[in-house]
Amino acid sequence: MRRLALLAAPALAMLALPGAAFAHPKLLSSNPAPNTAVAKPTKLTLTFSEELVGPLSGIELVMTGMPDMANHAPMPIKGFKSVASGKVLTVTLPRALPAGTYNLKWHAVAGDQHRIEGQYAFTVR
Repeated sequence: MRRLALLAAPALAMLALPGAAFAHPKLLSSNPAPNTAVAKPTKLTLTFSEELVGPLSGIELVMTGMPDMANHAPMPIKGFKSVASGKVLTVTLPRALPAGTYNLKWHAVAGDQHRIEGQYAFTVR
């Protein structure tokens, strides 16, 4: 019986820890939202379910198509600034995005130190 109690103690201690310690950040909302068309944004925001670790969270942004150009090669967008504050990742662009289609890949790290990734597309008109 004593051996069972010794084996069960660590499991019970794990159950007593707050659930947030095991949570992973989930993307709750974004601007622009997935699969939407927007007018020339200069700022992008992504809101997550958990507080972010700023230096470990960010995005990659690629222009995947341009109007009237059927064979446009994907073009990475550079020069933006990403800042994580609480649950919000804000990306400030150096200038408004030109018309085209974009793929935004995000990665987020919360207190559990697990990197979670996702992506979505949007259009600038």
